[in-house]
Amino acid sequence: MLEVAEAVFAERGFAAASMDEIAERVGVSKPMLYEYFNSKEGLLLACVAQARAELREVTERAVAGQTDAREALRRGLRAFFVFARERRQGWSLLRHELALIGTSASDALEDTRRQQTDLIAKLMAQYFDAGEVGHLLLEATAELVVGACERLAIWCEQHDEVTPDLATDLAMEVLWTGLGLRAQ
Repeated sequence: MLEVAEAVFAERGFAAASMDEIAERVGVSKPMLYEYFNSKEGLLLACVAQARAELREVTERAVAGQTDAREALRRGLRAFFVFARERRQGWSLLRHELALIGTSASDALEDTRRQQTDLIAKLMAQYFDAGEVGHLLLEATAELVVGACERLAIWCEQHDEVTPDLATDLAMEVLWTGLGLRAQ
């Protein structure tokens, strides 16, 4: 159900997507969709939750066991850009649709950003001496990385020639040089 709903939301946008079409494509009744998700917004939020969980999983898996800060950043960035390229529909939902509907959806969008910034800040704390650079700098840097990568992924959508590997290289060139932190 979620895969089909994600495709319909990505194709049509939240406002134009219909529960009738989603139910028909899934092969269930419209009341069945409402039974599971309560509303069209509930179905969208379920799709977003799934995409957010997948994004978290791929980024955590990419950096697992890394002992070198630069390599961990590179692998995490690449995982993000691969997700944005290969899961375009899920990425589209994470960045487009949530701003168009109610507060709970806006909260879900911010939860996705918070998930990524928390992960980055946690990883950075493993590689950099927070006492030396300060917790605020680590948190601010995580926010900057998420914001910059989100914008870069949007730019990549307009440039099919920019592969996830190239996007990672571009981001590393700016981010690593700009971080200026010293790994422990």
